[in-house]
Amino acid sequence: MSFRMLNGMRDHQAEQAELRGDCERCFGLCCVALPFAASADFAVDKAAGTPCRNLREDHRCGIHARLRQSGFTGCTVYDCFGAGQQVSQVTFGGRDWRTGPKADARRMFEVFPVVRQLHELLWYLTEALALPAARPVRAELDEALQKTRALAAGTPEDLAGLDVAAHRQEVNVLLLRTSELARAGTKGRKKDRRGADLMGARLRGADLRGASLRGAYLIAADLTGADLRGADLIGADLRDADLTGADLTGAFFLTQPQLNAARGSAGTRLPGSVARPGHWTAQV
Repeated sequence: MSFRMLNGMRDHQAEQAELRGDCERCFGLCCVALPFAASADFAVDKAAGTPCRNLREDHRCGIHARLRQSGFTGCTVYDCFGAGQQVSQVTFGGRDWRTGPKADARRMFEVFPVVRQLHELLWYLTEALALPAARPVRAELDEALQKTRALAAGTPEDLAGLDVAAHRQEVNVLLLRTSELARAGTKGRKKDRRGADLMGARLRGADLRGASLRGAYLIAADLTGADLRGADLIGADLRDADLTGADLTGAFFLTQPQLNAARGSAGTRLPGSVARPGHWTAQV
């Protein structure tokens, strides 16, 4: 491996480390700003801008160690991509929504989901830039990264007025091109399952190398022992999907929330950008 490639890998890892939620530097924004409805994922209803009943005065979750057992599985599969500390410490300069003006609190809750979307795009762009196959579009990816970073660093007013959906679409064109370049290096026929309804599908041992699973519905799918090396998993819904013994080596655009929502084992092989969820079984 060349020095340039090694240095680029380190930069990629450092960039993504900044895009991980740091609750110590956040005022519990995800527990206040976001709404949720009583369901299999949440035990109760909660309106946007209303603190969760489990949020303590110190902005920590009172049932963090037993969220799943208490009916709050949805909380365990959520990741703000570092938007919480960005909004808390940078956008609002460390002003606590509990003690600051109510107008500040309302605006903080309004811009938090916007920054979260921008930070998710930063995660994808950072990963795309680290892919060797992305060289033909690297300059465009870097430009998009810098633009997205600048938008995320905007004022509360700028963020509130941002058409984040339009920006996501602009970036997605680049990410799609990156995916095509990256998957082109996979030998054999590459399956296109983009947006496919694969809920509950029996895909045990399936050869999905280099497949496009962008936005695919893989809820409760059986992917036991499946070969997902080099697959594009951006936006794939992996809730309750069984990844026991599956090989996701080299799979890209896979995020921690997606993985946390799935089931797997000690034998599931993962890309280095994500961690093995603690609730997965020890089964090989």
